[in-house]
Formats: sequence, structure tokens, C-alpha cells
Amino acid sequence: MTPCGLCRRVVHYPELGYYSSPETTIGREGDFYTSPHLHPIFGAMIGKTLMEMWDVMGKPDNFNAVEMGAGVGYLSKDIFDYLYKSSSDSSLSQNNSDFLRSLKYVIVEPYEHFQKRQRELLAGRELKGNNSIKWVKSLDELQQGVNGCIFSNELLDAFPVHLVEINDELKEVHISFNGRELVEEKNRISSEEIADCVKQFSLNLPNGYRTEINLRIKNWLRNVTEVLSRGFLLTIDYGYSAREYYSEDRTKGTLLCYHKHLFNENPYQNIGQQDITAHVNFSSLKKWGEEIGLKTTGYCSQGTFLTASGIDEVITELYSDSPDYLFEISKIKGLIMPQGMGESHSVMIQYKGEGLPELRGFSMRNQAVIL
Repeated sequence: MTPCGLCRRVVHYPELGYYSSPETTIGREGDFYTSPHLHPIFGAMIGKTLMEMWDVMGKPDNFNAVEMGAGVGYLSKDIFDYLYKSSSDSSLSQNNSDFLRSLKYVIVEPYEHFQKRQRELLAGRELKGNNSIKWVKSLDELQQGVNGCIFSNELLDAFPVHLVEINDELKEVHISFNGRELVEEKNRISSEEIADCVKQFSLNLPNGYRTEINLRIKNWLRNVTEVLSRGFLLTIDYGYSAREYYSEDRTKGTLLCYHKHLFNENPYQNIGQQDITAHVNFSSLKKWGEEIGLKTTGYCSQGTFLTASGIDEVITELYSDSPDYLFEISKIKGLIMPQGMGESHSVMIQYKGEGLPELRGFSMRNQAVIL
């Protein structure tokens, strides 16, 4: 078995895998937390970005916002809370109300236990007009096509990866069971696509070098482009350009496991009870996306994107009169500062349609050219 196959089983096996198990808890009480758990202003900024996308697309009567990997629903909740609050502001209400009327929100959620938590959290947050929040199990159910934005936060890092190692030639790490425990065996690669990926990114790796190849991203991009008629793909995750990802200094790759907020490098323990992740090669997202019609609008760190998008304005809008203003600011810093998620996480936006719209989030710095 390859690590890719092992990862699929221990993370996604029905009811027993890490994500498929009803026992899994995400957040401060669980094994890890994401930007929405850190502060609700993250969702506010995503809501603000969705509204900007709607605006640059010409304010269509129907704008689809499709969230993938919604977890328990905190990001959705914070998006709606911000949009409702800002629509009540007399200086913004007309434009925001028009956006809310056009918004058709869809959550792609394959697991019933997560969908149940999302429905409970989002109860009462129906959209204006006759547009209710819709749930589907996969993108394939969106047969009428998406005009708007498909977005995710920390989704791609959870995709299964192929673990490879250089031993005079490219080998793949396979997994077997010796009667007592799982053991690794280095064997021939399971797919020529792995070798193609190495060639695509001109990887010249030294002997003993171990890293990951994420081919699932390519299939996911194909699914996205099949349902995205016109609009944006917004991806937020931790990762690097190919040059950084496959740096000679990173000899052990990026594969990590998280269990009760502690990380380890052993995916063969705590089976089904720990998260298994690998950083995202954003160069592959750009290259493979462009091969199938997705133009790269921009790429930069999360902190830069949020700052350029006007997080200071939203802080003033939401918290200037709050007695806990300084406390809120201290938490928000974790989203934008280099020591936190501001630097570890990156934002990429791709576009399908005529032209290439400019978005405010990349006005300070756009690093798409380095990918």
C-alpha cells in the first residue's frame, strides 16, 4: 500500500477515519484549529472579498459562493454575521443588501456529522429573499454550473499524497504490515504521473531526499473547472512555491500529524485519531490550473492579503466601540503577523472567464510570478 492509500483509509474511511468519524473535534478542544477559530474577522474578510468578486463580475443577479471543507461551519457563520451587520449600516446597506439578495450559498460536505453541526450553527441565518443555504455531498451535484466563487480554507493540505524518496533513482515509499506493525518499503513509483510531476517542476533532488507529491490537486482542479462556468477559485492554505517546497534544506518533506495540538512526524501511530497533512505546492495549483483554463489572479501571504483587503477598515467598523478592543486586536494579530498564520498561510485566487479582474487583496504584493 502507498502512503496515499493509507492516508485515504485512516483519514477518510467511513465512520472510522479521522474526518469521517463523528468523534472528531476541530478547534481549541480538538487536535488543531484554523483561522476562523482564531477570530471571526477572518470570515468577515472572506465575506468582503466575495462581495468584491460579485462587484467586479458586474453584480450578477445570481452569485454562487461554494465553500468546500467547512468543518463545523464557523467560517460560514462569520461570513453571514458580517454581511448582515454591514448591510444594516446606512452608508453600505444598499450595495450589501443587493449582494445578499444575489447570493446563493452552497456548502460541499460529504460527512453527515459535520453537516449536522453546520446546520445547527447556521440555524436562523437564512439568506435574504428565497435563497436558503444549500448542502451537497460533492461538486458533481452542482450540475447547473457555478457563477461566482468556489473557496476553501485548509482543504488541500488534507489531500492524500504520494511519499517519494531519492535512492539513486526515484522510489515511492510503500506500506506493509509485518505481523506486528506497519513498516515502510521503498519500491517503484505507483504512477508515471509522479515522475511527470518531478520533471514538470525541474526537481533535482539529492540522494536520501524525501518529499511528497500531491496528485489529488490535479483531479480536484479538473472537478472545479467542470462546474465553474465563470468566476473565481479562492484557496487558502499553508504551503510554498515549488522552489521553496523542494528546497535542498527540506530533506524530510512537509508531512506532519496533529494530535491534541501537538505535532509529530509519525503517520503510523494514533491511526484514525490524528490529522495527517502535507503543505501545498502552490506552483502546482497555478501550473495545473492554467493548463485547464484557470488564470492566476494573484498569490501572496495571508497577512498581506488581509491587510491589502482592508482589515483595518473592518476592525474599525466592527470593534471601534468595543470595550474589548485591545483584546480583539491581540487575537487578530495572529491572522496577519509573520510569526503566526499571516506568514505560514498563503492565499491564491484563480479566475475562469474573459479578461483577468484585479482584486484589492493583491494590491500590496502579488507573488504569482515566482510560482
